[in-house]
Parts: sequence; structure tokens; C-alpha cells
Amino acid sequence: MDPKIAEWNERYSDAEYLFGKEPNAFLASQQERFMPGMKVLSVADGEGRNGVWLAQLGLDVLAVEAAPRAIDKARQLAAERGVNLAHECADLLTWDWGSERFDAIVAIFIQFVGPELRAQMFADMQRALKPGGLLLLEGYRLEQLSYATGGPKEPANLYTAAALREAFAGLHILHLAEYDAYIEEGSRHRGMSALIDLVARKPTAEIPA
Repeated sequence: MDPKIAEWNERYSDAEYLFGKEPNAFLASQQERFMPGMKVLSVADGEGRNGVWLAQLGLDVLAVEAAPRAIDKARQLAAERGVNLAHECADLLTWDWGSERFDAIVAIFIQFVGPELRAQMFADMQRALKPGGLLLLEGYRLEQLSYATGGPKEPANLYTAAALREAFAGLHILHLAEYDAYIEEGSRHRGMSALIDLVARKPTAEIPA
């Protein structure tokens, strides 16, 4: 097991849900974009708070996570909430994302890689979306380093609006917002935070040159 994955696996061994059991606030605010039966990928789903919530909406959810202990807790949470979703234990950097597979991809606080590997992962996401599919992403901005209330310590792993616009230039950006807000998501994300939200849609057809 990769050392970073092993480190997170150990963290998830605690009975506490590190990021809580409720969905991310930005994701919950986008509920109207989801329709029952949509096939949705929850990227690096952790202990299941987002994947389980998506399943509660009647969506066909695949939650991919690298830490086995996190998946165990996600399955417990799904049982508590009385929903079913598929889980896959995989390293997202080597996982086969597939092509035109998902109606929506949800990527909440997945800032565990630097620019080069992030570019690869963002490209994989776009390829995996069906035409017309939605990408919903939230992360921390550079200003988060001064708050120190969660997220990566490496500046290169943080987002800027310009970087996201460039990375997802092939999608139609429906919503892109930078703002500061107080969040309380378990013990790991708590306090005033520098956030950035993105909602983008994959074009339904190629635009002629």
C-alpha cells in the first residue's frame, strides 16, 4: 500500500467520522441538479458522507476510495441510512476511470496531489463524463494556508479560479465561486475556510472548428 494511503487508512481506524456524517454543504446546495437514476461517481469518498447522501437521493452511486478502513465506515453509514451504493477500493492515480461512463462526478476536497498528477486526474474526470454530464468540485484556495483549518499544507495542491478555468476549458462552466466561509465537517474541517466551488457541464457534441 502506498505510504500516503496507509497513513490515511490508519487515521480512518478511529471510531470517529473524521469529516462527519453529513454531506458537504456545497454539494447539498446543488441537490436540484441531480435526478433519480443518474449514475454518479464520488471521488475519494472517504467515510461515505457524500456518497451515502447521493444514494439517499435515489442515484446510482459508485464511491471510489483508496483506504479500506474508510470504506468499512462508509458501508456502516450506508446501513444506518438504509441505502445501497457500490464501493471500489482503488488508487485514483492508477484506477481505470473509463470513458463517457457517468452522468455526474463529485469531487470534494480531493487535493492530495500536485499539479502534474492533478492534471492527469482532471483529464480522467472529463473523459469519464457522459456528454451533458456534470462535474461538481469544491476545494481550498491558496488563502487557506493562513486559516490552517484543514486541507493540504502544500501551496501547489491548492486551487485558483484561473487554474480551474484552464483545467476545465473543455467544459461549460455553470458556476465558479471563490469565497470564505465557516465550515464544520467533523474534526478535520472546522473553522473559517478559503473555498472555491465549481459546477461544469460536458458539451453534448463536439463544436465544429
